[in-house]
Amino acid sequence: MYAIVEIAGQQFKVTKDQYLYVHRLENKEGSKVAFDKVLLIDNNGKVNVGAPAIKGAAVTAKVLEHVKGDKVIVFKKKRRKGYKVKNGHRQSLTKILIEKIDEKGGTAAKSTAAAKTEAKPAAEKKAPAKSASAKAPATEKKAAPKAEAKTAEKKAPAKKAPAKKAAPKAAAKKAPAKSASAKATATEKKAAPKKTDDK
Repeated sequence: MYAIVEIAGQQFKVTKDQYLYVHRLENKEGSKVAFDKVLLIDNNGKVNVGAPAIKGAAVTAKVLEHVKGDKVIVFKKKRRKGYKVKNGHRQSLTKILIEKIDEKGGTAAKSTAAAKTEAKPAAEKKAPAKSASAKAPATEKKAAPKAEAKTAEKKAPAKKAPAKKAAPKAAAKKAPAKSASAKATATEKKAAPKKTDDK
């Protein structure tokens, strides 16, 4: 029998009477710890998977000692810059002993999940009937104002106003053409006396 548990942000595959090094825990040496975030339990081929965790399942462990891990050398260098930095690091760890894997509530969690899934389809079947009846009056109400708006548009003489506005624009367009022709005739008249003076 084994379980996959999340301890201090990391996932571990644990079995009974197993020693484990995890990130430093706040518990004192000799105290017991229970981890309830059990993601999977395999009991002699019978697998129980949580979504994401199994309800009621827990892994109990005993804190043996707080230790430091092996030294890790952190060396940084940038070539041709004269930059070299050498540091060492020792990770703070906690040694624990897995005492018990508890699978309580595994079947109960499944039964409650099944009951919820059965209840949801029943609610969904009832809901569409209500929504369809609710939609019918709403569409009737929407259709009535549209029909009234169309009849109001037919009665109101709203189309005459844009025609009046269009007329001044046409006049404005014609006016520059006349002015351009007038300018051309004016320049011709001015040019003619100059020719007579030269002669």
